[in-house]
Amino acid sequence: MTNTSDTCQVKTTCPYCGVGCGVNAEVSDNRLIAVSGDRDHPANQGRLCVKGSALHETTGLDGRLLEPRIDGTSVSWEQAIDHVAQGFRKTIEEHGPDSVALYLSGQILTEDYYVANKLMKGYIGSANVDTNSRLCMSSAVAAHKRAFGADLVPGCYEDLELAELLILTGSNTAWAHPVIYQRIVAAKKARPQMKIVVIDPRQTATCDIADLHLPLKPGSDGYLFTGLLSYLADNDALDSTFIDNHTEGFDSALLAAKQLTGSVAESARLCGLPETDLGLLYDWFSCTEKVVTLFSQGINQSSSGVDKGNAIINCHLATGKIGKPGAAPFSITGQPNAMGGREVGGLANQLAAHMDFSDPANIELVETFWQAPNMVHQEGLKAVDMFQAVHDGRIKAIWIMGTNPVASLPDADLVREALQRCELVVVSDCIEKTDTTACANVLLPATGWAEKDGTVTNSERVISRQRGFLKPAGNSRHDWQIICSVARAMGFDAGFGFRSPGEIFTEHAALSGYRNNGRRYFDISALKSLTEEQYNQLQPVRWPAAKQANLNPKRLFQSGQFNTPSGRARMVAVTPSTPVNQTSEQFPLVLNTGRIRDQWHTMTRTGKASRLLNHIDQPFVEISPEDAAHNQIADNDLVEVSNALGRCVVRANVTDRQPAGSLFMPIHWSAQFTSLARVDSLIAPICDPIAGQPESKYCPVTIRKLNSLWRGILISDKELSDLPCEYWCKIPLEKGFRYELAGLLLPVNWQEWLESVVEIGKDRIELNSTAAYRLATFANQQPELLFFATTAPVSDKALPNSAWLSKQFAQPISTAAQRMALLAGKPVDNSTDCGAIICSCFEVGEKQIQQAISQGAASTDELAAKLKCGSNCGSCLPEIRALLN
Repeated sequence: MTNTSDTCQVKTTCPYCGVGCGVNAEVSDNRLIAVSGDRDHPANQGRLCVKGSALHETTGLDGRLLEPRIDGTSVSWEQAIDHVAQGFRKTIEEHGPDSVALYLSGQILTEDYYVANKLMKGYIGSANVDTNSRLCMSSAVAAHKRAFGADLVPGCYEDLELAELLILTGSNTAWAHPVIYQRIVAAKKARPQMKIVVIDPRQTATCDIADLHLPLKPGSDGYLFTGLLSYLADNDALDSTFIDNHTEGFDSALLAAKQLTGSVAESARLCGLPETDLGLLYDWFSCTEKVVTLFSQGINQSSSGVDKGNAIINCHLATGKIGKPGAAPFSITGQPNAMGGREVGGLANQLAAHMDFSDPANIELVETFWQAPNMVHQEGLKAVDMFQAVHDGRIKAIWIMGTNPVASLPDADLVREALQRCELVVVSDCIEKTDTTACANVLLPATGWAEKDGTVTNSERVISRQRGFLKPAGNSRHDWQIICSVARAMGFDAGFGFRSPGEIFTEHAALSGYRNNGRRYFDISALKSLTEEQYNQLQPVRWPAAKQANLNPKRLFQSGQFNTPSGRARMVAVTPSTPVNQTSEQFPLVLNTGRIRDQWHTMTRTGKASRLLNHIDQPFVEISPEDAAHNQIADNDLVEVSNALGRCVVRANVTDRQPAGSLFMPIHWSAQFTSLARVDSLIAPICDPIAGQPESKYCPVTIRKLNSLWRGILISDKELSDLPCEYWCKIPLEKGFRYELAGLLLPVNWQEWLESVVEIGKDRIELNSTAAYRLATFANQQPELLFFATTAPVSDKALPNSAWLSKQFAQPISTAAQRMALLAGKPVDNSTDCGAIICSCFEVGEKQIQQAISQGAASTDELAAKLKCGSNCGSCLPEIRALLN
């Protein structure tokens, strides 16, 4: 912590993706006033993406859960803890330990995870504890365990910069991991000979830096990489010495590959790719020494995600491209502490400290270390099965921490129904209103990112301190404190007397080294004796960190030794398979899901920062021009995407970046932000049989245009809900809220419709015609309510620029001319209309960039010098380059 006369600066860690960026938080008077990237942190070296750069805009108390509640009534912490403890104890007494469950989050800290896992598996006696990391990382975890003997990521971020060939597969890195993308961009700029290949059905922003884009057929990744293994064998590109000395299972892995993908032509046919393009990738891989394959959700979120991960790893093992600078298969994590959660056993098929249930000695070891009175001896239910058990009544009490499964799990409507049926639903969260808190009997106010204190582990195995720098809001408490209080109230005093997160961390570190002797690679026992001061000052450290081993090694497997009983890596015989649900005449299109640039998960945090909604402010579906024409859909039309499970209503984005036959929808919008766009209500609960990870990248659907009779914009200083129209989307502003609207029924009287939604002030001006209605009301020379409605088609520019209107809503309006300009929906001149926002970091719009280009700016560097756009996180650079071109 660094202090000045008025402020202090605290080093902490970003709470978003698994890159694990270091953050300098500038704090004044218990308020976060600014953030910047920590130049000393190995993950980001001073960089921050736009989400990280806006963290100081998300820590206000608006929307916070500040008091414990039981059935909607505020209660004391003592009452809440007693209610939860009695509820769980009574359920266990009547129905056994497997009638209760915990569902955790990659957003909570390692110390929170540790005590939750200890409570369930060592003291309650059930392994029904799982995490939303199941939805993003569990396939990679299982692939690592099959190949390496444990959940081990062999490489580091530096390898992405050292690689001569970088393959990005199933990862829109530019949007999902922007800081990593910028490190790659910088490396490519420094070494133009570096080759980058993007494997993705969509032409994403990441393709902007690609030497080769392979738009493979959705779900065919397994064929591509088994075909690569076959090609390597046929073209004398194997490392026979490495195979013979450091692997096992090669012959069966190669035989399985050749049975389906014996030639480049056959692999290309199965992947729907030109043979020459696929052959080029295969040739580059075989001839290049330093190759990194970076894989993420597009590989993992599959009914055969584990096999796809092993198909990638097989190719690296067969060529010895592992454990060396610039050479590794690299799974990049989705959440800030997905890896930390796995280290302590946060998944239902794990024990703790990278041990699982496969060896009875592991169970006895953990039982002895914990002095556990009710040690569990078998795996619990994974996430999707867990909520099915809640729906069936087998699980009668569930405690959900820091996540929103009613919006994020597949078959989301069934999940909501399951929680509505459940006898006891406890939710710990820092946010008052989410899709999940709406289903809870008990709400427990947890601290938020700026208040939490503990550790997280990123995708390259670096443990970092997340330091709390604001006082806990209201009566909120840390998750580990809440868990320990409930454990003690249940009678488990002995194991939960922790007084600080540092005490939990050192116990966790001690367990990692207990009876280890080099048997388990996850070993941080060198940190088990940290004092509170040393814990508070802990600098980023990469595991393993054992006293008898090299501290903080960048890469694993440099000696060719793996964490298997034989010390050899296991090559796995992979038989690729297609997605379980295939398209049909009724559902002819494949829906793909994923993230967008400026939002995170279900927007409970990023939705509070108005500028993060400047770039994309409404849910949408990407559709190819061919599919749009076939379904008579135009750009920005209101459409319905549906299947047998559910329906979503969103705007159409017609783009040639989307291949014919496929759609794409983002995952972020929940019932708190829009009328009907919870994309996971369409996703079937089909999972990888080993990992239990859902198939979220391949969902058969149909699409149709909705003939909306009107559309509108409503801006109010009050938050509204249940608006009486087919489509609404809430966009929080710096002041108030904007609602984008559309309806299938035309109101008889606009004023009456509006009065059914919100109270209308007396100081008003309005315009009413056959095709349009406009109203503006004021209070003390400030806009109070703006409403614009039109029956004109979408192609007609009948509605004003929403971004300009939103800015005016926060300004004083003192003259008649300003009032009329507001009602007209446009400035007196166009100087204040910057157009659609391209750069969210500096709020630079398309019109500003186009104007600068017309005035002679001919490169991204020149535009950055003039407007700053693209000079911070760089996520907007692909769009800026498109404007330049």
